[in-house]
Amino acid sequence: MSRIDTLVLATRNPKKVPELRAILADAGLDVEVRGLDGYPDAPEVAETEPTFTGNALLKARAITAHTGLPAVADDSGLRVDELNGMPGVLSARWSGRFGTESGDRDSANLVLVLDQLADTPPQRRGAEFVCAAALVLPTGEEHVVEGVLRGSLIAEPRGANGFGYDPIFVPEGETRTTAEMTPEEKNAVSHRGTAFRALARKVRDLG
Repeated sequence: MSRIDTLVLATRNPKKVPELRAILADAGLDVEVRGLDGYPDAPEVAETEPTFTGNALLKARAITAHTGLPAVADDSGLRVDELNGMPGVLSARWSGRFGTESGDRDSANLVLVLDQLADTPPQRRGAEFVCAAALVLPTGEEHVVEGVLRGSLIAEPRGANGFGYDPIFVPEGETRTTAEMTPEEKNAVSHRGTAFRALARKVRDLG
């Protein structure tokens, strides 16, 4: 058992709530997980911090303050070795106004990264997906965990699953991109799955 029986996940992404719910259940925890759909007046928190950890904490703190309940938030992105760790926290908006104008920011971001790596040989295309997940309690207690998935970037997108940079990211030890994996296969190794599983252990330890 845990002294936490309800968590608010700071997202309106309908896929993230059941993912965290399943991970907590696998850890033997009976915790209700709510998304922000149940809190339509919850604040939209700008990701203004320079780190994944900082942004995750910003969001979790705001949702705990708003709901009075323990909150979980995550921030994730792609770090490319050849680009000195960028796009990093800017991953979701790497293409700037061009992504906004195109109406498909994910594709615009992916194309921009591929263009920036156009002359980079395969052995220098190392990259990693990173996720920081923060748990903030109404008492002010805070915990942050991180998940990392190392891999490399290919030159042409492959696969129809996933989103964002998944079609060009091949995890270490794999020949498929994360967009060619099933959702279950991806969740088993993904940066966010790793971070959420570590967070589940933290929730259990708080019991």
